[in-house]
Amino acid sequence: MKKIDIQLLSIFNEIYKTRSVSKAATACDLSQPSISLGLSRLRKHYNDPLFVRTSGGMEPTPLADILFSSVQKTLEQLEFTLGYQASFEPEKSERTFRICVTDVSQNVVVPGLMNALKVSGPHLRLSLINASDQTSTLMKTGEVDMAIGFIPVLDSDFRQERLFDEDFVCIASASHPRIGKSLTLAHFTNENHLIVTTSGTGHWIVSKTLDAKRITRKIALEVENFLGIGSIISQTDLIATVPRRFGESLAQTHPLKTYPSPVVLPPYSVKQYWHERFDNDLSNRWLRNAIAHLFAES
Repeated sequence: MKKIDIQLLSIFNEIYKTRSVSKAATACDLSQPSISLGLSRLRKHYNDPLFVRTSGGMEPTPLADILFSSVQKTLEQLEFTLGYQASFEPEKSERTFRICVTDVSQNVVVPGLMNALKVSGPHLRLSLINASDQTSTLMKTGEVDMAIGFIPVLDSDFRQERLFDEDFVCIASASHPRIGKSLTLAHFTNENHLIVTTSGTGHWIVSKTLDAKRITRKIALEVENFLGIGSIISQTDLIATVPRRFGESLAQTHPLKTYPSPVVLPPYSVKQYWHERFDNDLSNRWLRNAIAHLFAES
Protein backbone atom coordinates (compact mmCIF):
# COMPACT_ATOMS: atom_id res chain seq x y z
CA MET A 1 0.00 0.00 0.00
CA LYS A 2 2.27 2.74 -1.29
CA LYS A 3 -0.64 5.18 -1.37
CA ILE A 4 -2.75 6.07 1.63
CA ASP A 5 -6.18 4.46 1.32
CA ILE A 6 -8.61 6.14 3.71
CA GLN A 7 -11.28 3.56 2.89
CA LEU A 8 -9.09 0.73 4.21
CA LEU A 9 -8.58 2.58 7.47
CA SER A 10 -12.34 3.10 7.72
CA ILE A 11 -12.94 -0.61 7.10
CA PHE A 12 -10.51 -1.54 9.88
CA ASN A 13 -12.08 1.03 12.22
CA GLU A 14 -15.65 -0.17 11.67
CA ILE A 15 -14.87 -3.89 11.94
CA TYR A 16 -13.04 -3.19 15.19
CA LYS A 17 -15.92 -1.19 16.64
CA THR A 18 -18.78 -3.41 15.46
CA ARG A 19 -17.05 -6.82 15.46
CA SER A 20 -19.05 -7.48 12.30
CA VAL A 21 -18.31 -7.47 8.55
CA SER A 22 -21.98 -6.81 7.70
CA LYS A 23 -22.28 -3.89 10.14
CA ALA A 24 -19.00 -2.48 8.88
CA ALA A 25 -20.36 -2.69 5.33
CA THR A 26 -23.43 -0.70 6.35
CA ALA A 27 -21.37 1.92 8.19
CA CYS A 28 -18.94 2.32 5.27
CA ASP A 29 -21.73 2.19 2.66
CA LEU A 30 -19.98 -0.71 0.90
CA SER A 31 -20.89 -4.27 -0.02
CA GLN A 32 -19.76 -7.15 2.18
CA PRO A 33 -17.45 -8.47 -0.60
CA SER A 34 -15.79 -5.04 -0.72
CA ILE A 35 -15.28 -5.12 3.05
CA SER A 36 -13.80 -8.62 2.81
CA LEU A 37 -11.49 -7.55 -0.01
CA GLY A 38 -10.34 -4.54 2.00
CA LEU A 39 -9.69 -6.71 5.03
CA SER A 40 -7.68 -9.09 2.86
CA ARG A 41 -5.46 -6.21 1.71
CA LEU A 42 -4.96 -5.10 5.29
CA ARG A 43 -4.05 -8.63 6.38
CA LYS A 44 -1.50 -8.89 3.57
CA HIS A 45 0.03 -5.53 4.44
CA TYR A 46 0.38 -6.26 8.16
CA ASN A 47 1.06 -9.99 7.72
CA ASP A 48 -1.50 -10.62 10.45
CA PRO A 49 -5.13 -11.85 10.39
CA LEU A 50 -6.15 -8.72 12.42
CA PHE A 51 -9.62 -10.19 13.09
CA VAL A 52 -10.60 -13.79 13.83
CA ARG A 53 -14.17 -14.99 13.31
CA THR A 54 -15.68 -16.39 16.53
CA SER A 55 -19.19 -17.13 17.80
CA GLY A 56 -19.18 -13.65 19.33
CA GLY A 57 -18.12 -11.87 16.16
CA MET A 58 -14.87 -10.71 14.57
CA GLU A 59 -12.44 -10.62 17.50
CA PRO A 60 -9.32 -8.44 17.05
CA THR A 61 -5.84 -9.87 17.33
CA PRO A 62 -3.26 -8.27 19.66
CA LEU A 63 -1.85 -6.34 16.70
CA ALA A 64 -5.30 -4.98 15.83
CA ASP A 65 -5.70 -3.82 19.44
CA ILE A 66 -2.41 -1.94 19.15
CA LEU A 67 -3.35 -0.34 15.81
CA PHE A 68 -6.88 0.73 16.67
CA SER A 69 -6.06 3.88 18.67
CA SER A 70 -3.68 5.13 15.98
CA VAL A 71 -6.14 4.37 13.15
CA GLN A 72 -8.97 6.16 14.96
CA LYS A 73 -6.87 9.27 15.61
CA THR A 74 -5.71 9.29 11.98
CA LEU A 75 -9.30 9.16 10.72
CA GLU A 76 -10.32 11.96 13.09
CA GLN A 77 -7.46 14.15 11.83
CA LEU A 78 -8.30 13.39 8.21
CA GLU A 79 -11.99 14.12 8.83
CA PHE A 80 -11.09 17.51 10.28
CA THR A 81 -8.62 18.33 7.49
CA LEU A 82 -10.72 17.15 4.56
CA GLY A 83 -14.00 18.33 6.06
CA TYR A 84 -12.90 21.92 6.60
CA GLN A 85 -15.34 24.28 4.95
CA ALA A 86 -14.74 27.82 3.84
CA SER A 87 -18.49 28.11 3.41
CA PHE A 88 -21.65 26.08 3.91
CA GLU A 89 -24.62 26.25 1.57
CA PRO A 90 -27.49 24.37 3.24
CA GLU A 91 -29.74 24.64 0.17
CA LYS A 92 -27.16 22.65 -1.85
CA SER A 93 -25.53 20.44 0.77
CA GLU A 94 -26.27 16.70 0.95
CA ARG A 95 -24.63 16.27 4.33
CA THR A 96 -25.97 13.79 6.89
CA PHE A 97 -26.05 15.13 10.45
CA ARG A 98 -25.76 12.51 13.19
CA ILE A 99 -27.66 13.53 16.32
CA CYS A 100 -28.16 11.80 19.67
CA VAL A 101 -31.68 12.44 20.93
CA THR A 102 -33.81 11.41 23.88
CA ASP A 103 -37.19 9.79 23.22
CA VAL A 104 -38.99 12.99 24.19
CA SER A 105 -36.80 15.19 21.98
CA GLN A 106 -37.45 12.87 19.06
CA ASN A 107 -41.16 13.52 19.53
CA VAL A 108 -41.01 17.23 20.39
CA VAL A 109 -38.03 18.64 18.48
CA VAL A 110 -37.52 16.50 15.39
CA PRO A 111 -40.87 17.05 13.56
CA GLY A 112 -40.43 20.82 13.58
CA LEU A 113 -36.78 20.51 12.60
CA MET A 114 -37.58 18.27 9.63
CA ASN A 115 -40.21 20.75 8.42
CA ALA A 116 -37.67 23.56 8.71
CA LEU A 117 -35.00 21.59 6.82
CA LYS A 118 -37.46 20.86 4.04
CA VAL A 119 -37.37 24.58 3.24
CA SER A 120 -33.82 25.67 4.08
CA GLY A 121 -31.87 22.45 3.52
CA PRO A 122 -33.94 20.16 1.28
CA HIS A 123 -31.09 17.73 0.58
CA LEU A 124 -29.81 17.48 4.15
CA ARG A 125 -30.40 14.27 6.08
CA LEU A 126 -30.60 13.46 9.77
CA SER A 127 -29.42 10.20 11.34
CA LEU A 128 -30.86 9.88 14.86
CA ILE A 129 -29.20 7.82 17.57
CA ASN A 130 -30.83 7.13 20.94
CA ALA A 131 -29.17 9.01 23.78
CA SER A 132 -27.47 6.55 26.11
CA ASP A 133 -24.51 6.10 28.41
CA GLN A 134 -22.36 6.10 25.25
CA THR A 135 -23.49 9.56 24.10
CA SER A 136 -20.53 11.34 25.69
CA THR A 137 -18.04 8.98 24.04
CA LEU A 138 -19.74 9.23 20.65
CA MET A 139 -19.55 13.03 20.79
CA LYS A 140 -15.91 13.06 21.86
CA THR A 141 -14.89 10.73 19.03
CA GLY A 142 -16.89 12.69 16.47
CA GLU A 143 -19.22 9.80 15.63
CA VAL A 144 -22.16 12.11 16.30
CA ASP A 145 -22.36 15.83 15.61
CA MET A 146 -24.52 16.91 18.54
CA ALA A 147 -27.11 15.85 21.11
CA ILE A 148 -30.53 17.23 21.99
CA GLY A 149 -32.54 16.71 25.16
CA PHE A 150 -32.35 16.82 28.92
CA ILE A 151 -29.01 15.03 29.36
CA PRO A 152 -27.42 16.22 32.63
CA VAL A 153 -24.39 13.97 32.18
CA LEU A 154 -23.26 16.23 29.30
CA ASP A 155 -23.62 19.53 31.17
CA SER A 156 -20.05 19.84 32.44
CA ASP A 157 -17.99 18.57 29.49
CA PHE A 158 -19.66 19.98 26.37
CA ARG A 159 -20.73 23.25 24.82
CA GLN A 160 -24.45 23.76 25.29
CA GLU A 161 -27.38 26.03 24.54
CA ARG A 162 -30.76 26.10 26.27
CA LEU A 163 -33.64 25.56 23.85
CA PHE A 164 -36.60 25.78 26.23
CA ASP A 165 -37.68 25.13 29.80
CA GLU A 166 -39.99 22.22 30.45
CA ASP A 167 -42.23 21.08 33.28
CA PHE A 168 -44.48 18.08 33.90
CA VAL A 169 -48.10 17.08 33.40
CA CYS A 170 -50.02 13.94 34.19
CA ILE A 171 -51.79 11.98 31.48
CA ALA A 172 -54.69 9.52 31.67
CA SER A 173 -57.11 7.89 29.27
CA ALA A 174 -59.94 10.16 28.11
CA SER A 175 -62.33 7.40 29.24
CA HIS A 176 -60.65 6.74 32.58
CA PRO A 177 -63.36 5.32 34.89
CA ARG A 178 -62.38 7.37 37.96
CA ILE A 179 -60.73 10.54 36.64
CA GLY A 180 -62.88 13.22 35.06
CA LYS A 181 -62.21 16.92 34.64
CA SER A 182 -59.41 17.10 37.20
CA LEU A 183 -56.74 14.85 38.66
CA THR A 184 -56.43 15.22 42.41
CA LEU A 185 -53.71 14.21 44.83
CA ALA A 186 -56.00 11.35 45.90
CA HIS A 187 -56.11 10.15 42.31
CA PHE A 188 -52.35 10.52 42.09
CA THR A 189 -51.69 8.36 45.13
CA ASN A 190 -54.46 5.79 44.61
CA GLU A 191 -54.26 5.08 40.87
CA ASN A 192 -51.70 2.77 39.27
CA HIS A 193 -48.79 4.51 37.55
CA LEU A 194 -46.65 3.86 34.50
CA ILE A 195 -43.09 5.18 34.94
CA VAL A 196 -40.22 5.56 32.48
CA THR A 197 -36.72 4.54 33.53
CA THR A 198 -34.69 5.83 30.60
CA SER A 199 -31.13 6.48 31.75
CA GLY A 200 -30.00 10.10 31.95
CA THR A 201 -33.36 11.79 31.43
CA GLY A 202 -35.85 13.65 33.64
CA HIS A 203 -37.76 10.82 35.31
CA TRP A 204 -35.45 11.07 38.32
CA ILE A 205 -36.68 14.63 38.97
CA VAL A 206 -40.16 13.27 39.60
CA SER A 207 -38.96 10.41 41.78
CA LYS A 208 -36.62 12.61 43.81
CA THR A 209 -39.31 15.24 44.42
CA LEU A 210 -41.92 12.69 45.46
CA ASP A 211 -39.46 11.03 47.82
CA ALA A 212 -38.66 14.40 49.40
CA LYS A 213 -42.38 15.09 49.89
CA ARG A 214 -42.94 11.51 51.12
CA ILE A 215 -45.55 10.87 48.43
CA THR A 216 -45.72 7.29 47.22
CA ARG A 217 -46.92 6.15 43.79
CA LYS A 218 -48.46 2.75 43.10
CA ILE A 219 -46.19 1.68 40.26
CA ALA A 220 -47.79 -0.99 38.10
CA LEU A 221 -45.64 -0.74 34.97
CA GLU A 222 -42.05 0.30 34.25
CA VAL A 223 -40.88 0.92 30.68
CA GLU A 224 -37.44 1.85 29.34
CA ASN A 225 -38.57 4.54 26.90
CA PHE A 226 -41.39 6.94 26.10
CA LEU A 227 -42.28 5.66 22.63
CA GLY A 228 -45.26 3.44 23.52
CA ILE A 229 -46.77 5.50 26.32
CA GLY A 230 -49.60 7.03 24.30
CA SER A 231 -51.05 3.67 23.31
CA ILE A 232 -50.64 2.17 26.76
CA ILE A 233 -52.17 5.05 28.71
CA SER A 234 -55.09 5.57 26.32
CA GLN A 235 -56.09 1.89 26.51
CA THR A 236 -55.68 1.29 30.26
CA ASP A 237 -56.54 2.97 33.55
CA LEU A 238 -52.88 3.72 34.27
CA ILE A 239 -51.65 7.29 34.70
CA ALA A 240 -48.21 8.73 33.98
CA THR A 241 -46.22 11.88 34.69
CA VAL A 242 -44.47 13.14 31.56
CA PRO A 243 -42.90 16.34 30.15
CA ARG A 244 -45.60 18.87 29.20
CA ARG A 245 -44.81 19.23 25.50
CA PHE A 246 -44.63 15.46 25.12
CA GLY A 247 -47.95 14.95 26.94
CA GLU A 248 -49.68 17.62 24.84
CA SER A 249 -48.34 16.01 21.68
CA LEU A 250 -49.70 12.61 22.75
CA ALA A 251 -53.10 14.16 23.45
CA GLN A 252 -53.30 15.24 19.80
CA THR A 253 -52.83 11.71 18.50
CA HIS A 254 -54.34 9.50 21.23
CA PRO A 255 -57.61 9.54 23.22
CA LEU A 256 -56.10 10.80 26.45
CA LYS A 257 -56.16 13.93 28.61
CA THR A 258 -53.45 16.01 30.23
CA TYR A 259 -53.76 17.35 33.77
CA PRO A 260 -51.66 19.69 35.91
CA SER A 261 -49.63 17.64 38.33
CA PRO A 262 -51.23 17.73 41.80
CA VAL A 263 -47.67 17.70 43.16
CA VAL A 264 -45.47 20.73 42.44
CA LEU A 265 -42.52 19.45 40.39
CA PRO A 266 -39.44 21.53 39.49
CA PRO A 267 -38.90 22.47 35.82
CA TYR A 268 -35.78 21.63 33.81
CA SER A 269 -34.05 22.84 30.65
CA VAL A 270 -33.89 21.04 27.31
CA LYS A 271 -30.60 21.83 25.58
CA GLN A 272 -28.54 21.14 22.51
CA TYR A 273 -24.98 19.97 23.12
CA TRP A 274 -21.89 19.78 20.92
CA HIS A 275 -18.19 19.06 21.36
CA GLU A 276 -15.77 21.96 21.18
CA ARG A 277 -14.21 20.42 18.06
CA PHE A 278 -17.41 21.37 16.18
CA ASP A 279 -17.74 24.82 17.73
CA ASN A 280 -16.52 26.61 14.59
CA ASP A 281 -17.67 24.04 12.05
CA LEU A 282 -19.88 26.04 9.70
CA SER A 283 -22.40 23.29 8.98
CA ASN A 284 -22.72 22.36 12.65
CA ARG A 285 -23.12 25.99 13.60
CA TRP A 286 -25.80 26.43 10.94
CA LEU A 287 -27.76 23.44 12.28
CA ARG A 288 -27.50 24.69 15.86
CA ASN A 289 -28.85 28.07 14.80
CA ALA A 290 -31.71 26.40 12.89
CA ILE A 291 -32.67 24.37 15.97
CA ALA A 292 -32.40 27.37 18.30
CA HIS A 293 -34.63 29.39 15.96
CA LEU A 294 -37.42 26.82 16.37
CA PHE A 295 -37.64 27.69 20.05
CA ALA A 296 -36.60 31.35 19.95
CA GLU A 297 -39.87 32.48 21.55
CA SER A 298 -39.31 30.08 24.45
